[in-house]
Amino acid sequence: MTRLLTSSDLLAVLDPEATLAALREGFRHTGPPTVAGQRVRTDLPFPGTATALIPGLLPGIDAYTVKVNAKFPGARPALRGVVCLHSGRDGELLALLDSATVTAWRTGLAAALGTHVLAAPDPAGEAVLGVVGAGAQAEIMVRGLRSLRSFRELVVHDTDPERAARFAIRHHGRVLGSAAGIGAVADVVLLSTWSRTPLLSLADSRPGQHFTTLGADEPGKQELSADLLASALLVVDDREQAAATGALAAAGLSAIAADATLGELLGGAHPGRTPSTSRSVYAPVGLPWQDLAVAWAAYRRAEELSVGTRIDLLA
Repeated sequence: MTRLLTSSDLLAVLDPEATLAALREGFRHTGPPTVAGQRVRTDLPFPGTATALIPGLLPGIDAYTVKVNAKFPGARPALRGVVCLHSGRDGELLALLDSATVTAWRTGLAAALGTHVLAAPDPAGEAVLGVVGAGAQAEIMVRGLRSLRSFRELVVHDTDPERAARFAIRHHGRVLGSAAGIGAVADVVLLSTWSRTPLLSLADSRPGQHFTTLGADEPGKQELSADLLASALLVVDDREQAAATGALAAAGLSAIAADATLGELLGGAHPGRTPSTSRSVYAPVGLPWQDLAVAWAAYRRAEELSVGTRIDLLA
C-alpha cells in the first residue's frame, strides 16, 4: 500500500524545527555520495520546463526519493509535481507526496539555515530583513529564519504588488518598489524569483550584507551579478551543480569560484564568515537528499498519525 500525502496532509505533519534539524544533520553528514545525485531538466513545447531529481539518499535511511516537477512560471502555483518515496529494500512505493510542498519546505528551510550560518551575528535583533520575490519558498524561508534569529524590520518587493502587499501583512513588514530598494536598506537579503537578468549588483550592495539567492536553480536564471558573487564569501550546496546549472553558471563562473559548501561550514572544515568578511552569499541549487530528509520525516509522522490516504496502485 502507498500513502498519498497532499499539501494539506504535509502541512499537518511537518514541523519547521524538526525539519531544520534533519536538514542540518544531512548537510553535516552527507560527505562524498556513494551514488551521485542528478538533476535532469528539459525544455518543453509549452511555456514551462520538466525537471527530475534522482536519487534522494541519506545515510541511515533505508529509502530513497525520485522527484518529478513541472515548472511553469506563469502558473499559480508555478511548480507542480510529485515526490515518490521508495523502500530501499525492495523498491516498494511507500508514499506519493505533493512536490510543491516538499520543495518549498526543503528549499526554504535549507536556505534559512544557510542564511543564519553566514549572515553577520546580530544578537540584539537590529538587522533589517529584505525579501525579493514573495512566493512559497520565501514564505517558508522567512518562517525558518525567524525561528533562528530576530529582525527589527522586514521589507519586501515582488513584481506583483498585490502579492507583495499580502506578504508584508502576513509578516508585519512593508513593501518597497524595487529590488535595488531592498538592497539599499536590508542587512540580509533573500531572493527567490524567476529572473533571467541580475536584480542586484555589487554597486547595489554594501559591506556587511548577506544575500541568499534561490532563483538561479536552472540554466538562464540569475539574480545576483558576477561582480557581487566574486566580491563575496561565496557558499553553495554543491560546487559542481552550482557551476553546471546554478548561480555560478549564470554568472560565467567555475566551480572553484565557490569558497565553500554549507556542509563544510557546518562540519567545521571552513570557518565561514569572519570579521574580515565584507559580504557573503549563499547560492544553493537544491539537492536530491533534501527531498528525502523532508519526505521521510513526513512519511513517518503520517504513519504514526494515520494522516493521508492509503491506496493500492496495483489493484
